Amino acid sequence: MEDKEQIIILTGGSRGIGSEILKYQLEEGNKCFNLSRTECQITDSNLTHFNIDITKDELPSIDVIDSVIYCPGSIVLKPILQLREEDFINDFKINVLGAVKTVKHYLNNLKKGDNPSILFFSTVAVTQGMPFHASVSVAKSGVEGLTKSLAAELAPNVRVNCIAPTITRTDMAQKILRNERIEENIASKHPLKKICEAEDISNMANFLISTKSNKITGQIIHVDSGMSTLKI
Repeated sequence: MEDKEQIIILTGGSRGIGSEILKYQLEEGNKCFNLSRTECQITDSNLTHFNIDITKDELPSIDVIDSVIYCPGSIVLKPILQLREEDFINDFKINVLGAVKTVKHYLNNLKKGDNPSILFFSTVAVTQGMPFHASVSVAKSGVEGLTKSLAAELAPNVRVNCIAPTITRTDMAQKILRNERIEENIASKHPLKKICEAEDISNMANFLISTKSNKITGQIIHVDSGMSTLKI
């Protein structure tokens, strides 16, 4: 636990990885603001939920902030000939422009925080070329570039990092991990032969916004059962 209460903004904290992060931070006694289109199923006196679409709606004012975690993402997997221009535009809006909008809105107050940090999410598909991932790979490549650029620009005051997971067992991935045979086949392609759980990614996220990681910035951290770097 941190020495003092942390104030954390999560965008997309109602489901999946974001929800796991939110639960942990509330258990630690931190004050959380969840910005999401989806109603949050978690209730806590330290949680304030704003039902908004990051890409369209005005963001709420929050005076004191220690960390901003941008969780929204998308999975549009199609052959290139089936991808429309709108698919690329929508993925870019959700993953990159939404992140930029959030950072610009909260940055001045974040700079006043205790151990201020920003955390984004990418995908292993940026590093490891995968079929049918053209649209999401383009968008998440932008997120990784944004991570490094902001880390350089905001040092030494604000740390900026990014987690690049492999496929993770969440509601968003249910259409892909739709039966046991498919899960086993996907797991077998990873060196550790395991599908990541939302908690695995949440553990890294919680570390990266804590004081335990206060020397880490500008990094793309792969939590991917070894897929991005190992071939065995």
